[in-house]
Amino acid sequence: MQTAVSECNPSRHSPHLMRANNSSGLISRFVSMTGVILALGIGSAQAGPCTADIAKIEKVLNEPNSPFGPTARQSVGAQLGRQPTPSSVARAEQKAGSHYEAALKRAQALDNQNNPACKKAVKKLKALVGM
Repeated sequence: MQTAVSECNPSRHSPHLMRANNSSGLISRFVSMTGVILALGIGSAQAGPCTADIAKIEKVLNEPNSPFGPTARQSVGAQLGRQPTPSSVARAEQKAGSHYEAALKRAQALDNQNNPACKKAVKKLKALVGM
């Protein structure tokens, strides 16, 4: 009777057999997880039609002492020879920055959808930063 019990009791089996059974389960889990990770990675690695242009604009703007940045049109007051005040300069910079952010988000959204209209959005973005 002891022989039948020892054959059914997995704790009595050789440690090598136990490792072999566990490692095959680990390998299959590892292979399936690797497949999932690769599938997700391949899907996110696909670039849209404007990805490179958008990255180039962001890179140029983030460089130290970049000559490019969000700009706005000259106001009527500036054309009349009036000097800007610090608060009017801050408002203009904030307005230009918000227009840039909106244009950047639009270009990125169109690019993520692989929409060729992103090229027009990138053109507008370049105009906003003076490129």
